Amino acid sequence: MPLAIPDAEVTRHLWQRPDFRRLLSVRLGGQFADGVFQASLAGAVLFNPERQAHAADIAAGFAVLLLPYSVLGPFAGVLLDRWWRQQVLVGANLIRAILVCGVAVEIAVGVHGQPFYLSALVVISVNRFVLSGLSASLPHVVDLDRLITANAVSTTAGAVLTAVGGGAAITLRALAGSTETGSAIVAVGAAVAYLYAGLRAVGFGREQLGPDDDTRSRGETVRNVLSGLIAGGRHVHSHPAVMRAFLVIGVHRFAYGVSAICTLLLYRNYFQDEGPLRAGLAGLGQVVAAIAIGGGLAAIATPIASRRVGYVRWCAFLLILAGLAEITLGLPFLLQTYLPAAAVLGFVAQGVKICVDTLVAQRVADDFRGRVFSLYDTLFNLVFVSAAVLTAVVLPETGKSIPAVCFIAAAYATTGLIYLRTSRRGDSGIQPSA
Repeated sequence: MPLAIPDAEVTRHLWQRPDFRRLLSVRLGGQFADGVFQASLAGAVLFNPERQAHAADIAAGFAVLLLPYSVLGPFAGVLLDRWWRQQVLVGANLIRAILVCGVAVEIAVGVHGQPFYLSALVVISVNRFVLSGLSASLPHVVDLDRLITANAVSTTAGAVLTAVGGGAAITLRALAGSTETGSAIVAVGAAVAYLYAGLRAVGFGREQLGPDDDTRSRGETVRNVLSGLIAGGRHVHSHPAVMRAFLVIGVHRFAYGVSAICTLLLYRNYFQDEGPLRAGLAGLGQVVAAIAIGGGLAAIATPIASRRVGYVRWCAFLLILAGLAEITLGLPFLLQTYLPAAAVLGFVAQGVKICVDTLVAQRVADDFRGRVFSLYDTLFNLVFVSAAVLTAVVLPETGKSIPAVCFIAAAYATTGLIYLRTSRRGDSGIQPSA
């Protein structure tokens, strides 16, 4: 690969492309709404003073919201390789806006249990479908030699807007009150942002975002979906570098899931307010902000570092860094060290994801890209749910567990070292030019 164009110049070039700006605005509107909606659920379920949520309840909530979609999610990817993605982005965002209004009504009237979780499940399932569609559409609005920078800008800006949405929701809930009515008002705000994302997607041509498969089927059957999914799995299996990257991000996601549940329980049941540092939902908002800051820094550092050392070395360094951060900043179990730890883990998570997203997008053919990204999202969900269930079984209600922190640190560092030693020279080797 030739030497890269400077990042600032590449970013300026991307920003001059109206189609990239439009696709980015679809992502930003939707992910801002994701943050608002997730915060409204957390306020209604986990931090509602009228309800008590234990570790097992939290794990059950994650399982209800994510596990069914993890089983059905790959089918969405197969459809993304056959349906016009522009129509998917328009329709899915409008559907989300309508569904979230229904969830807001349920929150307001105090609906609990399976009906409520089922409604939230549908919304979050559509969210994952949209994110897969956005990732599969990106190569249609940027040149491949600028894909690393486009991925960095898109995924990081999306993560930041999710955090901003969560912060906006926490602020709005503080103004509206911590009651179920307050959480319902917050949820309605998410519906407005989903509507905006859908209207922005209307500006694309029907065929502009692909897929580029002339033989794609117009009439889907279960057999078509299953055979397409198997073909997508074989396609991944035929690319060892992609397989290794999937395994790496799977282990990372598992460790990150354990860390997330620990943090949630610590802020709910263990930490107390200390000056400007807060416990409870407000404290989690500070954690989300720290993660967003780390992710933003990763967007700046990752394109530069991956050009110099390659995907593998950069991912390995990030994972080892995460292991060190868990030991040095996580073990004290102090509010003062948890925010820096969150920033480091946000930096690591975003940097690893940018590299893996780009590797998959570059190495997977377009007619398989939608189902591969859906498999990718499914891996995220399955390992996160597994982490939540395991954590609920072994963790105390306070979330304070020295063995858990040591396990997370070992998982990060060991994975980084193994990835570095087992990967081939070619794994780093679409050296990103942008």
